[in-house]
Amino acid sequence: MVGLALALFSMPFVSGLFTAFRVPLTTRNVLLREIIFFALAALVLFIIRRKEHLGWDSVGLQRPALGNTFKWVLITFAGVLVALSVAFGFIKLFKLPVGSSDSAAWDALPTWVLLVVIIRAGFVEELFSRGYAIERLQSLTGSLIFAAGIPLVIFAVSHYRQGQAGIMIAFLAGAVLTGVYVYKRNLWITITVHFLGDFIPNILERLFAAKQ
Repeated sequence: MVGLALALFSMPFVSGLFTAFRVPLTTRNVLLREIIFFALAALVLFIIRRKEHLGWDSVGLQRPALGNTFKWVLITFAGVLVALSVAFGFIKLFKLPVGSSDSAAWDALPTWVLLVVIIRAGFVEELFSRGYAIERLQSLTGSLIFAAGIPLVIFAVSHYRQGQAGIMIAFLAGAVLTGVYVYKRNLWITITVHFLGDFIPNILERLFAAKQ
């Protein structure tokens, strides 16, 4: 239960504190927040091994078959692209604003800081919202629908700083990641796709723009 509380609510809680106290998005403050997130992930990993006495395969972190994992990374990435297309279709249809009030502050951060954030998001968010939460909720309730649905909703709503558009994007893209994890039980697939989905628009585009 402690692990589930950490996986489902610790990141939204910490982000909410930073928002409530209007902590500016400076390099130092962002790195402090990321250190806290990594520490929370380390605590969950400690719980898995030392308190639950389970292996990494209990959250989909077993040693992967590289060929099959690569194939499913491509399939999942394509699925996320379709989900994003659907999301942006709805955003355009309902004329929802895209972006957040923090966009300018994020754009002002050094590229290496954004890379730290993206690496953390890919690993920690997938560990919490997919690997740990789904596995433990299914074990506790016996319901795969409940185990997959509750973390997905929390994952989507936690993107509230990006407005209704951000929540919709997170929900539809997250639904693809959730579906693939439930089917394959290989967290490396969703970690990789999550990382790429953040890395390409936030790092690659910035690097290309800087060269022009």
